[in-house]
Amino acid sequence: MYRHIPNLITIARLILTVVFFAFLHLHDAANFSRQMWIAFVIFVVAGLTDILDGYLARTWKAESAFGRVVDPFVDKIMICGAFIFFSSNAFIDIAAQKLFSGAAISNSAAITGVLPWMVVVLIAREFLITGIRGLAESRGIAFPADWAGKIKMFTQAFAVGAVMVHLATTGQYRWIRITRDIAIWTTVVVTVLSMTTYILRSNKLLRT
Repeated sequence: MYRHIPNLITIARLILTVVFFAFLHLHDAANFSRQMWIAFVIFVVAGLTDILDGYLARTWKAESAFGRVVDPFVDKIMICGAFIFFSSNAFIDIAAQKLFSGAAISNSAAITGVLPWMVVVLIAREFLITGIRGLAESRGIAFPADWAGKIKMFTQAFAVGAVMVHLATTGQYRWIRITRDIAIWTTVVVTVLSMTTYILRSNKLLRT
């Protein structure tokens, strides 16, 4: 029975992801700060469950096909989905009412620090790596995540958290905004580098 616990934790994280997006979507200016704090807590809990289910699966030797597919799927959906929200006008307009006292500002760079092209880079990387991994596995070649991929996941998660803390504190602290901007740009750079390392690793495969 205990061997099913990692999968159950993954399912719980999937549910948390849905709740997380609900708080990002069903927000209003009056309760914006509180809802961002709740979303931040949900995001952190989901991240901790990701670490936990991976640790348990390895410790108990309970890796499963379900976990190998759904676990990274949930990670990608939560991260990419958050960045999509942060660059969307609907989300930014409400955030602007809270952070700028109703000013008519719809500038994602000023409000969340996330620009649409950054989201494109993140999603393009996931599509590309998924395609490469699928091709490799179809030929019986293992293609696990490398160090760059793991660093990429950490920087993306940190950036999402930094954006939410900045929004939850209604942009009052300059050092949080600076930390947010550094985290976002670091994420973009690391994402591109991660994509490059995967392409180099797959170079031989793609030529055959």
